[in-house]
Amino acid sequence: MNTFFCSDYSRQIGEDIIGSATNYQTYILIECPPPWISEAFNSKWVPDNLRILVEEVKQTKKPIRFLLIANDESHRINQTTVLIYQKQECLSQGYRKQEFKIPNIEQVAGIIRKWLAGGHPDYEIETDISRDILICTHGNHDKCCARYGNPFYFYASKTIEDLHLDHVRIWRSTHFGGHRFAPTAIDFPEARYYGALDQDSFRAILTRSGDIQYLNRVYRGWGILPPPIQILERELILRLGWDWFNYQAAGKILEQSLDNNTILGELSFEDPSGCFYSYQAKLVKDIAKTQSLKSSCNTTQETVVVKYAVANLWLTARKVATYSA
Repeated sequence: MNTFFCSDYSRQIGEDIIGSATNYQTYILIECPPPWISEAFNSKWVPDNLRILVEEVKQTKKPIRFLLIANDESHRINQTTVLIYQKQECLSQGYRKQEFKIPNIEQVAGIIRKWLAGGHPDYEIETDISRDILICTHGNHDKCCARYGNPFYFYASKTIEDLHLDHVRIWRSTHFGGHRFAPTAIDFPEARYYGALDQDSFRAILTRSGDIQYLNRVYRGWGILPPPIQILERELILRLGWDWFNYQAAGKILEQSLDNNTILGELSFEDPSGCFYSYQAKLVKDIAKTQSLKSSCNTTQETVVVKYAVANLWLTARKVATYSA
């Protein structure tokens, strides 16, 4: 019997989880009750027209991520929620949300096709929800997401209720990467990724208060940034504290060595008062943290996971906001 759990192993070796958020232009989240099989869009309740559409989009190699989501009401209601999160250009705080309430899941593929073609589909609604938090519970894809994701989903639901956060909605989700960091989450509309979550760190993330050092352990990175720049962003968060979450930012890789051992990155941001800053950093391969590991419960092969450290960080531009009388 295989008793290997990739999430346990990742914690035992002290893997640094920063830089593991994935970077997509668009997320399309479709409400569909479990059970979800390993290949989620082949599951029982997914209609053929939707499965075909997802496969077609995948073939185009466009940076679009489809996920199935569900909550405790999903199997009891006669409508389907579809959330489309689209990355904003230039400096931003993340993604722009569009929400649709569609009479039944058979109609979802047509709505999404129209949206992808640049149209304005019916059934779009406005809500007071300002955050959608996804917890991966896709145990048929990796058993760690069942073992750790399911209990955490129940805990997270209760915490949101206890804190009276009426504007925050919690969802179960199919696999979005990083199951060895279970329980793992995405916090939309910003698309910040978290892993190895526990009660205290989740409460701090929800309220954006408490010990900022939690993020050293549970922050996987911000999905609007390339993975190496996510490491630079965490460095700035730890310096600036929770205020950082009110800033707009953009980041890019400027140079990368042929052997990928060194990267020159840039992160620019604007604070709520309109002050603009741009930092550059040299990121170098961290020999001590680069490890060979099994990245999922089912694999037999080990993968070398390269980690980077911020070697130098310097301010390259600063523009203070000016106000006319």
